[in-house]
Amino acid sequence: MKTTRVFYEGRVQGVGFRWTTRRVAQGYDVSGLVRNLPDGRVELQLSGDPEEVRGFLSEIRESALAGHITAEHTDTLELATPHRGFLIVP
Repeated sequence: MKTTRVFYEGRVQGVGFRWTTRRVAQGYDVSGLVRNLPDGRVELQLSGDPEEVRGFLSEIRESALAGHITAEHTDTLELATPHRGFLIVP
């Protein structure tokens, strides 16, 4: 299984982005993590069935977070997230 990695830009720190992302994750069969980066972006790593991952990412785009996102860059990591569940990394 591969991991989808997304970098979000905009006003994405200090607005509850990580906590909202974690709440959304509870509705999907995915594993992953979300963390703030020193450059002001937020990084999301997500593993799961491709349909679950697509649904999760779609819900993020349609959530209240959408107004804070100015850019989104996605790539794929060859390895799956090495844990179960969804973590907020400080």
